[in-house]
Parts: sequence; C-alpha cells; structure tokens
Amino acid sequence: MHLRNWQKKIIDNFPSIINEHRRFILKAPTGAGKTVLASEIVERFYKGKKILVLCHRLVLLEQLEMALGEKHTVRKLAVSDTGPAFEDYNILLSTSMRAKQVLRDAVAKADLIIVDEAHRVSPNGRGYKRILDDFVEHGKADAQFIGLTASPERRTGDQRDQLNLAFDAIIDCASIEDLIRENILVQPEYRPHFVHDLDLDAIDVSSGDFPVAKLSSTIIKSSMIDYAIWSYSEERLKLSKKPVSAWFCADISVAEATLQNIRQHNIEAAIVTAATPIKERMRLLEKHESGKIEAIVSVGVLAEGWDNPHCNIIVHLRPTLSKVLWGQSVGRGLRSAPGKEKCVVIDVSSNWSTFGPVEKLQWNLWSHPRSFMEFKNRFNWIGQQQDGEESSGIHLLCKNELPNGTRCSHIYKKDAYEDDTCPVCRSYAAIDIFKEQKLDRSLNENGLRRMFFERVPKIFDEMNLSIWSRLGTNAWKSANGKEQVFLAFCMAFADVSSEMTNGESEYWDATLAAEARIRAYLVEGNIQILKQDDFDLGYIANGMMAGVEIRTLQAHYGISLCGTVFQTHSPAENGRKYQKAIKIAERLAILGCSSRDNLPYFKAADHLAA
Repeated sequence: MHLRNWQKKIIDNFPSIINEHRRFILKAPTGAGKTVLASEIVERFYKGKKILVLCHRLVLLEQLEMALGEKHTVRKLAVSDTGPAFEDYNILLSTSMRAKQVLRDAVAKADLIIVDEAHRVSPNGRGYKRILDDFVEHGKADAQFIGLTASPERRTGDQRDQLNLAFDAIIDCASIEDLIRENILVQPEYRPHFVHDLDLDAIDVSSGDFPVAKLSSTIIKSSMIDYAIWSYSEERLKLSKKPVSAWFCADISVAEATLQNIRQHNIEAAIVTAATPIKERMRLLEKHESGKIEAIVSVGVLAEGWDNPHCNIIVHLRPTLSKVLWGQSVGRGLRSAPGKEKCVVIDVSSNWSTFGPVEKLQWNLWSHPRSFMEFKNRFNWIGQQQDGEESSGIHLLCKNELPNGTRCSHIYKKDAYEDDTCPVCRSYAAIDIFKEQKLDRSLNENGLRRMFFERVPKIFDEMNLSIWSRLGTNAWKSANGKEQVFLAFCMAFADVSSEMTNGESEYWDATLAAEARIRAYLVEGNIQILKQDDFDLGYIANGMMAGVEIRTLQAHYGISLCGTVFQTHSPAENGRKYQKAIKIAERLAILGCSSRDNLPYFKAADHLAA
C-alpha cells in the first residue's frame, strides 16, 4: 500500500507511541487518510489479533467494512447478536450502543480498539463511558485504545465530559496546510457573505449552540437561502470543472426550502438526511460522486464520514457556535481529485467571520461555557485580526446593491484586490467591518498580557516584600469573588510549570496538575470559590492597578507572588507560565472550588483530613 509522508512517519513511530501511551488520539485533517492509516496499523502490528472498531453512525460502519474487509475477516455487529466475540472473525465493527454483552466481551478480548470520529467519545455519556470503563477495568494490559479525528474537541462545557479524560495523549499527525502543500488536499477559497436580516442575537445559546428549532425559523424568514443561491449561481460558472456541491443545512425545513430553490435554477439536486434509508442514501451519494447529481443538500449526515473528492463547492447554511461542525463540514470539500484546483466555500452563516478559515482553527482539549459563548459575536475572528492602527487585519464588507434588491455583503480583506474592489460583484462600495460594527475592543488577552509584563516588575520593585509575602492567608480569607479570581491567577502563575510542552496533551497535564495543587491549598485552608457565570479578564487587570477594584491587600500579595517568579525565570519561561495561569484562573472561576469537588484530576476528600 502506498502511504503518504505523514502516514509513513506515524507507522515508523508507532512502536514508540504505544510504548508511551495506551489510550491516544491520532489527529489529522479530514481527507488526510486516517482510515488508510488505521488499516495499515492493523496489517503491520495487529495481523491475526482481535480488533474492535467503533463509530457512531451506520453509514460509517459501511465505509469501514469496505476499507478493512479487503485484507481481514470482518464482522459487523447486529443489534440482536449474542454469544462470545471473535468466534470466526478477527475484526468486529460496531456502534457504541449495539449488543452490549457482545461488546463487553469484545473489549475484554481485544488487542486493539479503534474509535472513528473520536471527538464523539463522551467519557461521561451512556455508550462510550461504559466501553472506556470496561477497557480500563477488564481490557488486556497490553491493548491499545486509539481514536481517529480531525477535530479533538468536545462540544460541551461539562468538565466531566472532556476528551483528555478519555485519552492520555493527542498525536498531531498532519495539518491542513501541510497536506495542501503536498497536493493531498486542495486550497479552500472562501466566499463569506454577511446576511443582514439574519437575526441571531435573541436566540438563547446556553445549551452550547443555536437550538435548531429557533435557528431554522430564523433562517427561513431571512434572505439567507437567496444569498446562498445567488452566490452559488455566480461561483459555479467560474469553475474549470463541472460543479459538484454539498449544502449543509440546519434542519429538514431549511433543507427542503433550499432544495426547492436550487431546482428552480434547473440544477439537478437531491436531499439526504438522517431519515434517508441507507441504501437510498448510498445510491444518491454515488450519483453525486459521478456528477449525475450536482447538488446534495444535507442535514447533519455529511459532516462526518462522507467522502466525495470531486466536491468542489461547499455551501454552509448552518450558523453554529461549534468549531467542530464548521471544520468538519468545510473539510469535506478539500479532498483532491484529478483536475480539481480548489474548493469554493460559500458561507452565508457568518461562520467564517466567527471562527476564521478551517486551516487556521485551534483546538482545545478542555472546553467550558465561555469557549462557545464568545462565538456569539459573529465577527469574533475578524475582530481578533484587527490591529486598530495597521491595515493588515482590516476586513471590508461589500454594500453594493444587486439587481435582486439585496446587497452583495461579501467579506474580504483590505488590500487583497485592486483598488479594494469586491472580488464577487467587482464594485467598490465597502465599509470597514471593525469600525462599522463597533466590535468589542475591550480588554483582551493580548492587552492584558502587555499590562501584566509591564506593571508587575514596576510595582514589585517598589514593594516591601517582607510585609506582603506573609499575608497570603489573610488575603484569601478576606477576598471577594473578583479578588479570588485575581489571587487564583497569581498563585497559578507562581506554581505552574515553565517548561515547554510537546503537544496539547502535555500542556493540559501540566496545567491541570497546577490547578489541582491550588485546589488542595484552598480546600485545606477551608477557602471556597463560588462558581461565576463568566470569566472577566478585567479582574486580573484591576489587580495590576494595585487597589482600584481589587483591594490593596489582595493586589500586593498577588503581585508579590508574580514578581518573585519574574526574578528567577526568563521572559520565555514567564510567557509559558502566564498562558497556563490564565487557563487555570478561568477554570477556577467557571467551576468554583469547594470541599465537595470531585473532578477527574482532583478529589477534595483526599485533602480534607489535612
């Protein structure tokens, strides 16, 4: 089997990987060839051994059966199956919820467990939790538990439901940009449009995303579908190859309305949803791959596990607060094919302006409510690029009126095109998004970082350290909620490791270890931090001002901790400590701290006796 460079690297390093880790994720972009890699791992290291392969969707089982069945004896587990596992086969394919007794037996016997789309693994859910527990308690001592995903992040703020609790390491295999350079993936070309009459502000997102019922009615009332159709009609004519498109919709009502509009333009189109029978779904997808169907309109089912390398246009009609959904959807169009030069991504959902290009996405193994709440600002990413004085991060919004009465509303970067004309409608009628939308320019992490590294040494040099360094107990005991967050940050900065880390897993191991030590100090000192609705960077900034909102006792004690560290560590070390300390303070604010803490990495009961 011909392997790509990144696959060869993983195969070469696999013995050392499994020597160091028992449960790990292999992270690689959509279209990189993770299933091929898994097949090669089985062939080279587990031939003739017992292997369990898990995924969450039946359509994925079909694909895995075809990929692995060529060289191995494969059995697809049925809901009604009973008896012992691996009787006349060596690979068992299943979802996490099928034939539980057979699965339990398979987990105990398996030499290798592979989980496809591993970001779906919930260490606190019904299906995978049981499998994870069985693996830890009854699995073979030398067995491995491997996850495959392009997006290692859980779409939840539940701290007991994070990927780092299911896997002990993330192996970064390849990046989208690396694979574009190797011609394995094609370059995405974004066509983002801001739909002015799509009002998302009033929709409650406390669940972690826009509720589908509220979202779909808002979409249908807006001009979003019209924008998508107009932009698609323009872009399909510019392609050197026949257009083959995938449309991602919020629900069936939006999908059906979209399908109707597409067909009115004499474009061959079909709809695929979770309710579409497997055989019918496969038939439609085959016709789509052959080009007989130009446009496939979907609800959910194409975001994961679907492969059509000829797809050269992605149309996104699903506003979301999930980087996973955005990244997985766009990634489906980036696979290379003969004659395919690029994939046009038409986004009318403001996902591009919220998250940025998928090739630039950053993943967090630990998330929390703030992780998705910040994305409610649909210009979040654009705001991050804006410098204020430099033009390199400025983005323009085209306000040119089109023949159909709507505005072009294409978003593009200033100075990217001649005379700043819009690349879609070729006009110049644009505004500076940052200035026009009045994006939040309040204190951000970059601003706080500058303040911290400027203010702490200055204040510390003027302090009588012998006084302030002894007042830790008093500072904590008398602190209010804001002051507790500031003190938590300072304590974390003083305590957390300054060492460089190799990958996200090591980073979080070091961060959570320091957090656990701080929690132990607080529990042993009978100090409680109440949960807060949000984490405000302003609390830390106020502490740097030494007595504005954060009182002098707490401010000076905290600065005494930080200033002492400044003297004994290099700027690079302090930078690494600062980054981790922000995360720790944020987690303590959001989660709180009490004698009842029972977190996977910290049990308060172990420290109560002390």
